[in-house]
Amino acid sequence: MSDVWSDISSEFLHLYPRGRRLVVVAGADAERSRRAADDFASALTSAGQRVEREHSADGDEQALRTDVVAPFRARPDSGTVLIVSGPPELLGPSVRGLWNFIVWQLAGDEAPHSIASAIVDVSDPAHPTRRFADYCALPSSFGA
Repeated sequence: MSDVWSDISSEFLHLYPRGRRLVVVAGADAERSRRAADDFASALTSAGQRVEREHSADGDEQALRTDVVAPFRARPDSGTVLIVSGPPELLGPSVRGLWNFIVWQLAGDEAPHSIASAIVDVSDPAHPTRRFADYCALPSSFGA
């Protein structure tokens, strides 16, 4: 496990130390998001957290709400972290409010997402790097 995932898990746990928490790991490539989410889950598990993993290949909002989020919220609060991976649709305007924490994974020149809590370049999955985007310096025409 890389230091990047350990550092992001520490940041996440500082912000959300307990309770039922929902995290999304999304990006332009849904399968690449799956691996990044697995790596993040390993870091959280190493930090003593109970983690559940789900993946959405297509980001279908209704299926996400009905089959993943609602059952997770219906269970007694066990302090579990649910990590869902998948495509950019997981951050659409009508679903982005579901998540406590958002990780956007990208590779190379891919654009970051402006609502991400953390941005990770996984061009080399064995050696991911954290990116910090300065959205104040972007032109107003830049879209999320």
